[in-house]
Amino acid sequence: MVAVKFLYNKAKEELDKAGISDPAFNSMCLIEKVFGVNKAQLLTENITADEKKGAEFVTLLGRRLSGEPLQYILGEWEFYGYKFKVGSGVLIPRDDTEVLLRKALDFLKDKPKARVLDLCSGSGALAVVIAKETDAEVYALEKSALALPYLCENINLNKANIEVIAGDVFKCADQFFDGQFDLIVSNPPYVVYDEIKTLQKEISFEPEMALDGGKDGLKFYRAITKDYKSKLKKGGMLAYELGEGQFDEVKALMEAENFVKIGSELDLGGIQRVVYGTML
Repeated sequence: MVAVKFLYNKAKEELDKAGISDPAFNSMCLIEKVFGVNKAQLLTENITADEKKGAEFVTLLGRRLSGEPLQYILGEWEFYGYKFKVGSGVLIPRDDTEVLLRKALDFLKDKPKARVLDLCSGSGALAVVIAKETDAEVYALEKSALALPYLCENINLNKANIEVIAGDVFKCADQFFDGQFDLIVSNPPYVVYDEIKTLQKEISFEPEMALDGGKDGLKFYRAITKDYKSKLKKGGMLAYELGEGQFDEVKALMEAENFVKIGSELDLGGIQRVVYGTML
């Protein structure tokens, strides 16, 4: 038998040596995952681990030390107060995406019974929260056979009413009616292909399909802006999440397709994380 507090401190030390950001938080998450012990219990109670649980903890710690994302190890992550199942094959919901979500919710607050299309939906983070926080009719399009089960599971987990379309964003525009949607949102793959291998180690565990934005990172913006603009109602909005430094180029793509009132929203780091525009 070994004290859980000892395992916590040892894990924190090993994670710190490995250069893992916030080793204390990571260690505590793994402790909670394996032992069901919260921080207050860890500090105030003398809890011991049996051999089986201790071995399980060591295995999970090894996965984290290898660079595997904490979210995959835990199997779920919170986004905007909602829980989402995540794992290999689906992009992890990130705080940056809340910038796009908040823009969408703000746009929808004066539009009862709106229709919303989420392109490249992945885990369903955007679609689920929009469906839960508004009375909108929400559609979610996703191509990946690995991500689709997570999308469906997260819809069920959060009891959201969403129509799922399994399909390729480059080929599915004709499935929708012209003027069908009040809002189209997308957090598409936007990493320049040649830069994917240079990203931090944790990201290498995430699906390349969800990262690869083509040779200039703009492949999805270019196609969606052109192919889906007619699917918006008059006064409807198209809004994207962006990679750093992409605003001017995506704005130009939207201008070329006659979008107006084009603007941006900043993330906490001051980066233009969202671009949006209206179709007249």
